[in-house]
Amino acid sequence: MGTVIRPELSEKNKYFIEKHRYYELKHFCLQYPIWKKAYAGLDGLSRRPADLALLSKSNTISNPTAKCAEAKLFYSERMDMIERVSVDAAADLANYILRAVTEELSYDHLKTSLEIPCCRDVYYILYRRFFWLLNKERR
Repeated sequence: MGTVIRPELSEKNKYFIEKHRYYELKHFCLQYPIWKKAYAGLDGLSRRPADLALLSKSNTISNPTAKCAEAKLFYSERMDMIERVSVDAAADLANYILRAVTEELSYDHLKTSLEIPCCRDVYYILYRRFFWLLNKERR
């Protein structure tokens, strides 16, 4: 069950984001588990160069270790951004917000399974704040 939230707020709302930008940021966050798995799978030593998806097809000298380091940096920067913004949005509820935006969990799931310590209204204000801050971060 996905997070049910209106994709577009009133322009008078302080956390207003255009509807399609919100969807872009939401789908960016939903890639977090993919990045985490890819980051864990890159070790730079035991993989053959053909296993690295980010190898270029140019006539340059291959350096699998450098390509692996670049890929790890790519994934790490994105994961760190989402984690940092969730803390900025609400330090006390950062873990709940992080799980919600990266696993598409609804407030009802957070309340029943994870026992989030806030009401629905507070949660959705912080949820919108997260995407507003992420929008500023990803410009």
